[in-house]
Amino acid sequence: MDSVLVGVDRSDGSRRALRYALNRARVNSWQVTVANVINWSRYSTFHTHEDNEMRPVKSKQEIERAQAEIIDALLSEAMAEGLTEGIEVTTVVRHGRPSEVLSKMGRKHDLIVVGRTGDSNLKVAIFGSTASRLVQHASVPVVVVP
Repeated sequence: MDSVLVGVDRSDGSRRALRYALNRARVNSWQVTVANVINWSRYSTFHTHEDNEMRPVKSKQEIERAQAEIIDALLSEAMAEGLTEGIEVTTVVRHGRPSEVLSKMGRKHDLIVVGRTGDSNLKVAIFGSTASRLVQHASVPVVVVP
């Protein structure tokens, strides 16, 4: 096993998943990719011409905010605990449906790690969680951290 993809959001489950992946990466000499997927679909709302013109600007702002507020914050905590020492870590932020994007990204990795519960709401209760969809559809093993 050479690389692991860790899907993160603002949840405690993501924090635990990242710790799990970093601890295993140190033991196994894995590379780690930490990914956040901004839940977005071009079909979820009606877009005006003005919305379409502003989308690239908003998208860039969303990516920068997710990088700083989610990924960098989690990695700062991990660094403070010495969890990233000696581990090659890369980061990525994408837009889309989290389970689909992580599943597709996971094809380039040997393992996907996610928290059992993440940023959730009523939709999750009705349609299921990112973790459960990943377990069903990913082409690589998925570890779901409680």
